[in-house]
Amino acid sequence: MKYYLAIFLRRLPIFLLVAMVISAIAFGLAVSLPPSYTAQARFLMESSQIPDALAPPTVDASAREQLQLFEQRLMSRNNLLEIARKLKVFDDLDRMRPDEIVTEMREKSTISTNITTGGAAIMTLRFDAGTGRKAVGVVSEYVTIIQQLDIEQRTGRAGQTLDFFQQEVNRLSGELAAVSAQLVEFKTANSDALPDGQSYRLGQQGILQERIAQTEREISTLTNQRAKLIEIFNATGRLDGLTGVDLSPAQQQLQDMRNELDQALTVYAPSNPRIKMLEGRIAQVEAAVARETANAPAGASPLDLQLAELDSRVQALEEQKTETETELAKVTDMISRSASNAVQLTGLERDYANLQSQYNGAVASLAQASTGERIELLARGERVSLLEQPVEPNRPSKPNRILLAGGGTLFGILAGLGLIVLLEMLNTAPRRPEAIVRKLGITPLATLPYIQGHHEQIRQRRITWAVALAIIIGVPLAVWAVHTYYQPLDLLAERVANKFGVRW
Repeated sequence: MKYYLAIFLRRLPIFLLVAMVISAIAFGLAVSLPPSYTAQARFLMESSQIPDALAPPTVDASAREQLQLFEQRLMSRNNLLEIARKLKVFDDLDRMRPDEIVTEMREKSTISTNITTGGAAIMTLRFDAGTGRKAVGVVSEYVTIIQQLDIEQRTGRAGQTLDFFQQEVNRLSGELAAVSAQLVEFKTANSDALPDGQSYRLGQQGILQERIAQTEREISTLTNQRAKLIEIFNATGRLDGLTGVDLSPAQQQLQDMRNELDQALTVYAPSNPRIKMLEGRIAQVEAAVARETANAPAGASPLDLQLAELDSRVQALEEQKTETETELAKVTDMISRSASNAVQLTGLERDYANLQSQYNGAVASLAQASTGERIELLARGERVSLLEQPVEPNRPSKPNRILLAGGGTLFGILAGLGLIVLLEMLNTAPRRPEAIVRKLGITPLATLPYIQGHHEQIRQRRITWAVALAIIIGVPLAVWAVHTYYQPLDLLAERVANKFGVRW
C-alpha cells in the first residue's frame, strides 16, 4: 500500500487536474442549467360500447395503429410551429429558424404508448419547458389536437365509408336499370323466338309439316280423280256409276242423306222426330243443290261441273299449302333464331344477376355504414378518452442538481484514478526489486532507493502544493471564465450533446 500511495502522491497533480476539471464542469452545469418543468397527460383507447356482432365498427384499425397515427399527425411541422408561436415556448423564438423550432419542439416532446395485457392502449404525452405554465399549455394544446383528430378520424372515416357505399349503390342501381332495360327490350324485340317457347315451336313445326304433307296427299288424290274422270268420260261418254266422282259434294251429301232417310223409315214411323229432322236437313241440302245448279254456267255439261269443282278444290288446297309453308318458314326462322337468342339472353340475365348480387351487397354495406356513422356521431364506438388532465407542475423535474454535481465529482475522481492507472500500466520501467528480478532475470543482494535531501524534500513539497493549489483555484476560474465570457455552460453542453446525439 505504501508503494501505491507513493505512486498516487507522485501523480497527484494529474489526478487533481482531471478530477477538478470534471467536477468544476459538473458543478457549473448543476448551477447554470435552467430548470425544466414537465407536464403530462394520459389517454386511453376505449373499445366500442356496442358489440361488434351487432354493429361492426366502421374504423377497422388496431389501437396501436390509431395511436401511432395520432402521434404522427400531432408531431407535424405545422402543428408544432403553430403551438410554439402561439404560446411563445422559447425565449429566443424570434431568432430561431422554423426548422430549429420544429426540432426543439420534437426533442422536448415525449410520446409513449403502452398496450396492457388486457389489451387496453394507453398513450402518455409529456413536454418539457422552462416554466410550468408553458409546459402545461403545450400539453393542453396536444390534448385538444388529439381529441379533434379522434373525432375527425372516426366521423371522417365513417362519413367517407357511407359516401363511398352510397355512390356504389347509385352506380349499381344505374347499371342495373340499364341492363334491365336491355333485357326487356331484347325480350320484346324477340318475343316470338325466346328459348322458353322452343318446345312449343318445335311441336308447331311438326304439325305444320304434317299439314303440308296431308294437303299434298289431298291435292294428289284430287288430281288423280280429275284425270280418271276425264279418262272414263272419254271412254264411255257418260258419268254414271262413278260414285263420289260424277256428283258434287252437295249432291253427294244429298244422296247420302236420302239413303239414310230410307233406312230410317224402315225402322221409325213418319211422325218420329228423327224422321222429321232428316227431312228438314234434306230440304236444306236440296236448296243448296238448287242454288249450285242455278249458278252453273249456261250450257255447262256435268263433266265440266265436276272438273270445275275439282279444280276449285285443288286451288283451295294449293292456297292452303302456300299459307302453311309460309307459316312453317316463320316457325323455322323462330327456331333457328332461338339458339342465338338463348346465348344473348343468358348473357344479359347473367349480367343482371351479377349486378343484382352486387347491388344487394352494396345496399347491405350501405346500411351497415349508416349504422356505423350513427354510432361514431353518438360517440358509442371506439374512441380516445382523457385519463389524466395536464396539471401545472409546482417544481422542476430536472435537472437533478445534487445528482449532477455529486455524479460529476465521483466521475472526475474515477477518471483521475483511471488516468493514473493507465499511465502506470504504460510505464514499463522497473521501480521495485521484484520488477528488477522480473525484467533482468537477476537477484540483487540489496536495493537502495533514491534519498532526497531536506531542502530537496521541502522544494518538492512546495512545488506539489503549488501545482495542486493552482489546479484547485485555476480550474474553477477557467470554467467560470468560459461560462461568463465565451458561452454559458448549459448552451455549450447542449451543443455538445446535440453533436453526439445525446438528449438531456
